[in-house]
Amino acid sequence: MHIKKYILILIFAVFAFAKAHTQEERKEIHIKSDVTEKNEIEYPGAVILYKRKKQVYISHEGIEMWCDIAFHYKEENFVKALGNVKMKQGDSVSMRSKYAEYSGDTKFAFAAGKVWLKKDTTVVTTDTMYFDRNKQQSYYRTGGVVTSPNSKITSRIGRYYLEEDKISFISNVEVTNPEYVINSEQLDFYSETEHAYLYGPTTITSETSKVYCERGFYDTKNDYGYFVKKSRIDYDNRQVYGDSLYFDRTRNYASATNNIRVKDTLNKSLIKGHYAEVYRDKDSVFITQRAVAITEQEGDSIYVHGDKLIVTGKPENRIVRGYYNVRMFKSDMSGKCDSIHINQKTGLTQMIRRPILWNEANQITGDSIHLINDVVTEKLDSLKVFDNAFIIQKDSIDGYNQVKGQKLYGFFNKENQLDSVNIINNAESIVYMREENGELQGIDKSKSASITILFVDKAIDEVIKYKNPGGNIWPESQFLKQQQTFENFEWRGDERLLSKEDIFKGEPPFTLTKIQGIPLPIIDSDFFEESEDGELETPSASNLSEKELSNRAEDKPKIGTEEEDEITKRQREYLINRNKATSSEGDSTPKVLDPKKKKKKGDGSPNRL
Repeated sequence: MHIKKYILILIFAVFAFAKAHTQEERKEIHIKSDVTEKNEIEYPGAVILYKRKKQVYISHEGIEMWCDIAFHYKEENFVKALGNVKMKQGDSVSMRSKYAEYSGDTKFAFAAGKVWLKKDTTVVTTDTMYFDRNKQQSYYRTGGVVTSPNSKITSRIGRYYLEEDKISFISNVEVTNPEYVINSEQLDFYSETEHAYLYGPTTITSETSKVYCERGFYDTKNDYGYFVKKSRIDYDNRQVYGDSLYFDRTRNYASATNNIRVKDTLNKSLIKGHYAEVYRDKDSVFITQRAVAITEQEGDSIYVHGDKLIVTGKPENRIVRGYYNVRMFKSDMSGKCDSIHINQKTGLTQMIRRPILWNEANQITGDSIHLINDVVTEKLDSLKVFDNAFIIQKDSIDGYNQVKGQKLYGFFNKENQLDSVNIINNAESIVYMREENGELQGIDKSKSASITILFVDKAIDEVIKYKNPGGNIWPESQFLKQQQTFENFEWRGDERLLSKEDIFKGEPPFTLTKIQGIPLPIIDSDFFEESEDGELETPSASNLSEKELSNRAEDKPKIGTEEEDEITKRQREYLINRNKATSSEGDSTPKVLDPKKKKKKGDGSPNRL
């Protein structure tokens, strides 16, 4: 009997302790109002609170609410608020709506009807919003507008991570700024810095340019960004492509790294390389690292390569400059020089310092060479060689036709073959004279004030000498006893470019610059949490249906990863912090795009992707 009594006392004590502990753990919602009443018939279980002079005041664990009418379900620790609803959390977060619900047990709020949420300088407006205080996240999926000091962002879905100051936008995302519009399928926006991370097909459109990328970053406050997947910038008549592009709208400046193409749609030209800078106001392009300029001409293409290329001027006055180790290739002509200057308006190409030109069987050298194109027909018209002009044409294994003088003027036929050449001042020539069957007649070695050479079928056909000609025609046996080449003779046939690939001949293999990528976004867990039995925990008095609180597959991000290793996590944190620091310092040029920038040992930054 004593044992039974002891067990009953023990059970009662445990039950009483559990009930007291539950009451202690449960934080009740507190409400104050001018008028309180009950109506068990229409609102069973609810205490109805009204505004008379002051609005109904509701508080719970750091959140405050005001409204005109409230329905308090004390047993469920739940409240409904109607009319001029205001909600405040701390000093930075406030929300207004026509209607709201709040559960003290789950700290989950729902607002509907002209919802307005503000945190610091960021404002979110929508028709319906869910707010999970445990996660410190708000969520809408019926369309919303986010306003920051410099932009307005609209989307179908938005998830606001309040502690991170981050908003993830999904589906029909549009960022509107007085200077441009961003359209994207998925975008993460950090409200404090106003930085946007772009995922999926994205365009940034303004009056003067259009950017396309499938992964990128944009500082909406300072108006610059960089893009690292399928990137492209359209500038007037130019299109800039590259593995990584940087764009600064305030300076009308763009730069690119790795596998770059700059297309000129008006002049039918293309520039390629692995580092480039574009200055729109100056209408100029600078490109280096295996730089090549390709221009269409009479159904053919001319390739110009140099250590660096600079293109300047409006389309109608465009000039191409190449510096150091310049090489040029066309199907019927190739050449080399230290630097080159091409005026596309006048058709004049200047080859400067130690130039050499190969056309058919002819090697042409001099102190400088000018090529003149007919800008109407796009055909090669003529050439000029200034000082120490020298033409060499191989005749046999050991023999060379040679013509030299102070200046040379050459003229081309319709097939871009040399038709005639005039040598002016101190002209000298060595010509192997042959019959039509190729039999050697003799070698003409002579001097005169000037010489004209006529070509037939790419070979020297006739040499005409003017003013005080002198010299002899030697039989081969006697010519071998003469000096067979002129002073400064240099046959450079092994250097001749035979294909467009030869413009890089002799250069060391090129290694691409490592680019700092933008990691894929993390796909967070579903916003609505289900209980272990798969049911959603909602108060019975809530107006929300299970369908309204369900996670839908079509609302999940299409781009991202659900798992992230430690290296990728550090890369993401480093990227965000670096962009934040760069923006605050006012130095918008990203270090990732500087090919000369080297990572210092021990700087704490992750390895580049």
